[in-house]
Amino acid sequence: MPFTAYTSNMKAIIDCNSFYCSCEKLFQPALEGRPVIVLSNNDGCIISRTDEAKQVGVEMGGPYFKARDLIEKHGVATFSSNYNLYGDISWRVMETLRTMLPPGSVEVYSVDEAFLDLSHVAPKDLQEISFKIKDTVEQWTGIRVSIGVAPTKVLSKVANRLCKKNKAVTNCVLILDSPRKITQALERTPVEDIWGVGHQYAKKLQLYQITNALELSKKDIAWATKNLGGVVGAKLIRELNGLPSREMEDERLTKKIIATTRMFGSAVTELEHIKEAVATYTSRAAEKLRRQHSAASCISVMMIAKEPVADTRYYQHGSSISSYINLPIATSLTNELIKAALELTERLFEKGRIYKKAGVILSGIVPDNSIQASLFKPPASEKNRMLMSMMDNINFAMRNDTLKFAAAGVERDWKMRQELRSPRYTTRWEELREIK
Repeated sequence: MPFTAYTSNMKAIIDCNSFYCSCEKLFQPALEGRPVIVLSNNDGCIISRTDEAKQVGVEMGGPYFKARDLIEKHGVATFSSNYNLYGDISWRVMETLRTMLPPGSVEVYSVDEAFLDLSHVAPKDLQEISFKIKDTVEQWTGIRVSIGVAPTKVLSKVANRLCKKNKAVTNCVLILDSPRKITQALERTPVEDIWGVGHQYAKKLQLYQITNALELSKKDIAWATKNLGGVVGAKLIRELNGLPSREMEDERLTKKIIATTRMFGSAVTELEHIKEAVATYTSRAAEKLRRQHSAASCISVMMIAKEPVADTRYYQHGSSISSYINLPIATSLTNELIKAALELTERLFEKGRIYKKAGVILSGIVPDNSIQASLFKPPASEKNRMLMSMMDNINFAMRNDTLKFAAAGVERDWKMRQELRSPRYTTRWEELREIK
């Protein structure tokens, strides 16, 4: 499939470099040049590392306890996850992008990535605009970023990966605006590093002697439909050949499933404690749901015990057990979702077992202005909607769950361990950075 003329409709992805670590370094300049890592929930695994940490041999995703000797040997600065800080800095980065681009041009993909629609930029100005975006984000927020620009989202991810791997040459900006540049980039991209190709598909492609993105791009649509997951595979081939598969989406409609799961800070055996955790996670998921102006028609609860579950009545995977309820009417009201979640918790709990994790998943998500009515249950009243809005506003402004449902508990002994967490510099008055 030949490349087409596309330079008038370019996409970009902006990616914050080692984002969690960058947030930590932002308020501790002495860490500049030092290896830094951030740990996952309960300080279990390494989920973010700087280039310096990579150079001394710290592995991404590896268990913290296994890397501790190496970390101590090289003086690696180590932090527990500080999600309040990271979330706030992410918001600042995304707002900075929105001030620089036309409405609807920013599609937030994750906490540290966003796709940009640059179709309004003339081809000759792409380099200048890309560096202007990069420099402005870094100046306004202090977070260093990389930008990949190309005709499609998949190709922009290819560009972004390559520019991060060779920062000294690219200065963290790479634009693929010609067939020659795209061909070279695809040839340098292993098939397992293509956005949308998972581990299993990578192994399958290698059996077909496909080792890089260029070889994959030469496959036809029929082959991809048969061997790469149907429509998804076909879109991937099109995007690798410079043909956008879809336009930028409304950011608030992109999440079709909302999940909140956490490891407990210590082993939990009491139903009361698990119910408190599930109610808390449900509250977080409901807030996310309302933030994107949606409602959920299905709620699932999952629990993970230390030993495999013997009961075959529920879906299980190893030590995981879960169940779900289809709600009579889609809702975003926290109290209604908590009621269903606690019913599921009681159904799943087995006395005598030791639990280490729980989670809540909301699905069947629809816009909150087009909820299907039910003959047996009235829709949420405007009074209840206003109550939820008030809770969200107060908790956003005051933080720390100023308002919460009683079912979420007070003491919360099950909360995750964060022994190395830095201060929440931007969201807590009492933790503001002090300058002497």
